Amino acid sequence: MRKSGRSSGLLPGNEATGRAFLKMHGLRNHFVIVDGRNDPYRPTTEEIVSICDPHIGVGADQLVVIEGPQADGQKDGAVAFLRFYNVDGPEAEACGNATRCVGWLLLEELGTDEVKVQTRNGVLECRRIADKRVSCTMGRISMNWQDIPLSEKRDTCHLQVGGGPLRDAVALNIGNPHVVFFVDDTDAIDLRKLAPPIQQDALFPKQVNVGIAQMLSANRLRLKVFERGAGLTQACGSGACVAVFAALARGLTDERTVTVEMPAGEVEITISPDGKATMTGPVEFCFSGFLPPKMGPDTFS
Repeated sequence: MRKSGRSSGLLPGNEATGRAFLKMHGLRNHFVIVDGRNDPYRPTTEEIVSICDPHIGVGADQLVVIEGPQADGQKDGAVAFLRFYNVDGPEAEACGNATRCVGWLLLEELGTDEVKVQTRNGVLECRRIADKRVSCTMGRISMNWQDIPLSEKRDTCHLQVGGGPLRDAVALNIGNPHVVFFVDDTDAIDLRKLAPPIQQDALFPKQVNVGIAQMLSANRLRLKVFERGAGLTQACGSGACVAVFAALARGLTDERTVTVEMPAGEVEITISPDGKATMTGPVEFCFSGFLPPKMGPDTFS
């Protein structure tokens, strides 16, 4: 990755074989990243599904497209607009691990230690903490039932939803919707079985990411997240942020900086007094390549 100080494209131009991409991961949360600033890219649902499918495509938890900043973001200093696409096609509002990965690419490209990026959740600031370790503001977290959104007014600090050991949730939004259940032992919960019915509940018109959190101490918790579209993931940045916020809301901790353990590793989450989250964690480069000109279920047949 060059350090030119110019925003002329993270990836080389298209070849006859297709569009260039990078693959990165943040705690094994994998992303295919395409630079669409100079050559706009709006993938179809079929393309997204094929690219993210590890059996017929590159394989990823999300496809990320980098675009030029929109007018309002440019005014606030953003150098790029990020679009996040889930594995089944729909555009997601936010993704913390992906933002950190692209943040690192832009920091390297511009040769700086701070950069602002624009998402559907607003303008976020990424900072270089160490080699391949990035801090990213994630925006303000809301527990307003209309922001999440819920289909009707409910107590979002004690949301009665789900079944079995998962009944009493905290509902939140950090650009995307989440519910967090606090449990005694995350390993004792079959999240693959229990999460899908919660996601499909009519209470969540846009579905919801389902997290289970276990408090280990005042400044450490363990987390597993079943995401919309992706299922059970190795790590979820936005899920880590809302889990810490939920712990504060429930009075389970007074600490505003908490380390969150996930299956693939740890991130550090800080919640400011005005409800904004900042996440710090590692990023890693996997490989680069070129997407076939027409990605689809029959691309490699």
